[in-house]
Amino acid sequence: MAKEWNQDLVRNIGISAHIDSGKTTLTERILFYTGRIHAIHDVRGKDGVGAKMDSMELERERGITIQSAATKAHWKETEINIIDTPGHVDFTVEVERALRVLDGAILVLCGVAGVQSQSITVDRQMRRYKVPRLAFVNKLDRSGANPFKVCDALREKLRLNSVMAQLPIGLEDKHEGVVDLVTMKAYYNEGESGEKVVEKEIPDDMKADAEKYRAELIGAAADFDEELGEKYLMEEEPTVDELKRAIRAGVVSLQLCPVFCGSAYKNKGVQKLLDGVEDYLPAPSQVKTSALDLDNNEEKVPLVSDSEKPLVMLAFKLEESRFGQLTYMRIYQGTVRKGDFIHNTTNGKKLKVPRLVYMHSDEMQDIEEAKAGDIVAVFGVDCASGDTFTDGTVNYSMTSMYVPTAVISLAIKPKDKSQASSFSKALNKFTKEDPTFRVHRDEESGETIISGMGELHLEVYVERMKREFKCEVETGQPQVAYRETITRPGEFDYTHKKQTGGSGQFAKVVGAIKPLVKPETTEDNKDDTEEEGNGYKFNNNIVGGRIPKEYIPACDKGFQESVDKGSLIGAPIVNIEVDLNDGAYHDVDSSEMAFRICAIQAFRQAYEKAGPVALEPLMKLEVSAPEEFQGSVMGQINQRRGIIGGTHTNDSFVVVTAEVPLSEMFGYSTDLRSATQGKGEFTMEFARYAECPRNVQEELVKEYKARLAEEQK
Repeated sequence: MAKEWNQDLVRNIGISAHIDSGKTTLTERILFYTGRIHAIHDVRGKDGVGAKMDSMELERERGITIQSAATKAHWKETEINIIDTPGHVDFTVEVERALRVLDGAILVLCGVAGVQSQSITVDRQMRRYKVPRLAFVNKLDRSGANPFKVCDALREKLRLNSVMAQLPIGLEDKHEGVVDLVTMKAYYNEGESGEKVVEKEIPDDMKADAEKYRAELIGAAADFDEELGEKYLMEEEPTVDELKRAIRAGVVSLQLCPVFCGSAYKNKGVQKLLDGVEDYLPAPSQVKTSALDLDNNEEKVPLVSDSEKPLVMLAFKLEESRFGQLTYMRIYQGTVRKGDFIHNTTNGKKLKVPRLVYMHSDEMQDIEEAKAGDIVAVFGVDCASGDTFTDGTVNYSMTSMYVPTAVISLAIKPKDKSQASSFSKALNKFTKEDPTFRVHRDEESGETIISGMGELHLEVYVERMKREFKCEVETGQPQVAYRETITRPGEFDYTHKKQTGGSGQFAKVVGAIKPLVKPETTEDNKDDTEEEGNGYKFNNNIVGGRIPKEYIPACDKGFQESVDKGSLIGAPIVNIEVDLNDGAYHDVDSSEMAFRICAIQAFRQAYEKAGPVALEPLMKLEVSAPEEFQGSVMGQINQRRGIIGGTHTNDSFVVVTAEVPLSEMFGYSTDLRSATQGKGEFTMEFARYAECPRNVQEELVKEYKARLAEEQK
């Protein structure tokens, strides 16, 4: 009996949105109404407690979410696992890893600002992992709120089949509740914290609108259910259950997005949103997932959400706690019990599960077992984010999540030599925890370099070192991740000869390097092509054994080594194709090493002729500020070599979108604040790599040459 209940009455959902759309506030209300917490605390609350889900000290101080937090709540019959995710693009991997394991999501939108830049990014991530969603238009108590405009923006900007599932009763300071277009009743929140939901008849002045929008809802849902479709054509009235079934089918098939209304801060509409989660978002058994069979050439295997099947679970997030490493796991099939042995298919290790818990932000509840469809946390399991675990009877691996490229680096060292061990402990922990946080040692300067998604991202980690590891660090200037590429083909014809006592070295390679042409962007590969790749392709055109087969990989290796560091500014080379057309070898003197060295030298020879250029990362910038500051905002963007893409006004606020080189964005937040009397806000995310202007490139070349000269001394 328990198994049946467990499956169909479980919802694994995430709450994601643009910064400051009210995700954490909404989660806080959900926890209150489901009885998980007994008092509401606000994100930037005066009581100093802070929201339950922002458990990190840093999160409470800054009033932002940095790590996704997980919790479990019960609503009526349904058990809901909720993951609250950050909105800042610097913590985009937290959103990726949450969406990777979720079955459904709530896309929260601000009723005033509507679809913002980060909403677009989150939507792209939801599409990447095929996550069904409901939209919740929040902040309807604010002046200028308009859910109908937001519903249209979902259509235009995100190409979602969005349709109103509710209408707001009053807007701005008159916002009192919602009309549910499925049950055709009005719902008001009463009581001190809106905990009482009172059902009433629809106000007379709203009846005509309700009929109109209900007809639209039925029309949209009719596409997903034959019975409803027939009734719609015959102009018959569907039952509530029929309409719910059709909407659910549309949501689960990713082809319908019902729009809910409310104001989390004013405790309006949250319970009806929870009903929507229960009614329309899929149970784990309704979501198609697959794994790769490592014993069978990585063939795709469908996973069935059944607790009797062999265990398959994915570690999607790590956290260091005072009891050791805490690993969040999503169980896709099978059952895991405390004390079981599990196998990590990524590194082949066998481990015991010492402790199994349900998480509630930073509190936990011990459990004996967990079944398919559940999200749990395990203690004392040493692994990395993205590892797959099984019970040993199958050798499956879940497909990995997409990890964006780091765009900014910082040299970092402990202030005090005696703190070296906590310094390396901290870096170790952070790299395990966050795949977008990278650490490497610069061999030339001997410095430790950390790289990440933005200034805020690295700032938070530096701050966490100080707090969690008591390790004060010194940081250098932020460095931008430049790249190099070529603009035209360059040919090579190089012979490597070296004669010493005994056998010598001989290799000859002939061919060309040329710019790599990217595939056309289509709807299917949109997500893959718009992320910049390192684009290296090797074509072996050798015929007639001019170079023996066993030496071809050595040539490829030599070319790949050359791509790691260009001779123009010392940056990695991207989007390059190498054709190996001809060559020669010697029976005695040729070796893998000779061909590898020959390929490196040949590449250098061709690279000079191929018109190398430096590429810099461009960021997509969105600035919003009061209208009177429009001139100075645009002036600042122009000064920073930005290209303005568009501007629109949104209730006395102007929103400017632009593409700006990352190298020009340091210190922008301070400048923007001073130019807009502290009222301007901005978000930025990586857009693409583009060629540097000539004067910038000359400057970079000069710096690189000076650095080389310094090292040679």
